[in-house]
Amino acid sequence: MNIIKELSLRWQKVGISAGDTILLHSDIKRLLMEFKKKNVKILPINILESFLESIGINGTLIFPLFNFDFAKGKKFNFNKTPSKMGLLTEEARLYKGSVRTGHPMYSFAVIGYHSSLFYGLDNISAYSDESPFGLLRKLNGKIAILDLEDQNSMTFYHHIEEIHGVKYRYYKNFTGQYVDVNGETKSKTYKVFVRNIENGIVTNVNPAGELMWKNGLYKGDRPREKTGLRLVNSLEMFNFISELIKSNKALNILYSIKK
Repeated sequence: MNIIKELSLRWQKVGISAGDTILLHSDIKRLLMEFKKKNVKILPINILESFLESIGINGTLIFPLFNFDFAKGKKFNFNKTPSKMGLLTEEARLYKGSVRTGHPMYSFAVIGYHSSLFYGLDNISAYSDESPFGLLRKLNGKIAILDLEDQNSMTFYHHIEEIHGVKYRYYKNFTGQYVDVNGETKSKTYKVFVRNIENGIVTNVNPAGELMWKNGLYKGDRPREKTGLRLVNSLEMFNFISELIKSNKALNILYSIKK
């Protein structure tokens, strides 16, 4: 319990508050190593519970459970397909009371106060306004990133790009076998707003992250420095990146062209 409290206070000092709705992207390897060096045993569940402690009973935690096997022709099982986004996310998927959303490649685990709003959410398009990304924005939630660069975490950029229908991405359909929450198997089709590979489009969002630091949107610490945790308000990020897109400044800030 002391570890959970210690970490909870750490997250609160960075800016996580009671009642927050938080989408958390994470790499916990450095954190686990920190406590190992102190000869203190710490498990992923302790880290999960420290975040729950920091947001309190009125808070909500959202974890990405992304898994791209469906795009490779493998069956998706709502109750069994694991997350490929790290130890903490799989802990969240299995957590008692956790709610999973339905997209077979971009599903989420949601724990806490607003979890019922995500129950049964089966958005066809991965990043759409009807997706967990859109709901996060409508809830005025925050995005927290632990020890990861934007390039390896911030899928919310693609939500903004889809909302604005950027020309360097397009909708791609994926059809496969889907085992639903009741164990019934059926063929289902979902879509993702993917980059146009044929035109040499490469995702390159770290420059956008630097702009968010420069303009004071990011609060907290950079990856692998101090706590390694940073926060951004999803609505503020949405508005800031939207202006870049509408001003035709996305090239070399959100994407590059490979020649």
